[in-house]
Order: sequence, then C-alpha cells, then structure tokens
Amino acid sequence: MLQYYIFAYVDAPGYQILKNLNIISTGVLYRIILKKKLSDIQWAAFILLCAGCTTAQLNSRSDHVLQTSLPGWIMAIVMALLSGFAGVYTEAIIKKRPSRNINVQNFWLYIFGMAFNAIAILIQDFNAVMNKGFFHGYSIITTLMILNHALSGIAVSMVMKYADNIVKVYSTSVAMLLTAVVSVFLFGFNLTLAFFLGAT
Repeated sequence: MLQYYIFAYVDAPGYQILKNLNIISTGVLYRIILKKKLSDIQWAAFILLCAGCTTAQLNSRSDHVLQTSLPGWIMAIVMALLSGFAGVYTEAIIKKRPSRNINVQNFWLYIFGMAFNAIAILIQDFNAVMNKGFFHGYSIITTLMILNHALSGIAVSMVMKYADNIVKVYSTSVAMLLTAVVSVFLFGFNLTLAFFLGAT
C-alpha cells in the first residue's frame, strides 16, 4: 500500500531510484537475520548505490537540494526497511526446507495475503461484492496489474530458492533505467546528468 502513496511525492523514475534503498536495508538485515557475511566489495556496492540514489535526486534547476520532499524520503526509507525485512525473512523460510516443491512453498507464503485480503473485503466491500460481483469495476489495466504482480511473485520465489536476496534486489534495480526511458515518452520526464549518473 505504501508503494501507491509514495507516488504522491515521487515521480516514476525517482521512485525506481529510491526503491533501490532496499538493497542497503537488505544487506544489513541479511547480515543480522541470516548471519551471512557480505564481502567488502558487496558493501562498497551498497554504498555506491546509496550515493547513486542521492545523486539522481539532485535538481540543478531548483534551490532545493533534493527533488523528493521529506515525506517522500520517509516513506521510501520505511518501504525499504519493510521490503528488506520481508525479502530476508522469505528467503529464510524458502531455504529452510530446500527439498519442498516451490509451488507448495508459494501456496503457504501467499495464503496469508489471501486471508488478509478476504478480511479486508468482508469489512470494507462486502455489500458491493454481493450486489455487483467480485470483478465489478475491473478494467484491462487492473487485470494486467494483477497478472504482473502474480508473475513477479513467482519469479521472485524462484530467485529466492535458487539464488539469494542480494541477486533479487540487484536484478530489480536494473528496471530503473528502463523506467526512466519509458517515462521520457509517457510522462515527458527530462533525463538530467545527475539522474543519469545516479542511475548508472
């Protein structure tokens, strides 16, 4: 839910940059929770990424140092901590029983989300669902978003089972350049030197 609120303060390419703060939180939590030591090169990469996140937010056309407001930064940091913890905890659960089928593991991981969503529907939208049906108001965009999140979840669980969280967050961060390019055409986003240096 926090991902949707953050867009009130951050544009799409800036969001992709700030989202990479979860690499740093993942690295720290990876060390604390899973007790896995990261190499000096990995820690240096985390620091460089943090510097890149900050550099990409610089705005030379304004007297404000950062394009993102304080609420945007706070939400990004909270989101990074929650995302990092969720990723590390999920990896711990998946690797706890390596012989278990990935589909069975996915079922047990996602059943909690299904339960919480069912409770939310009962509390907030019960009458609307009973009168108009569960899928009332769904558009093609809604359906594509659901499909995208479902496929992303399956891909993430595969990465968690056969690689680790560090690989997952770095592969996710590759999407930021694609997001910036698409935003140029869709939203008229201006690629600045600071953003380019921070993104690369």
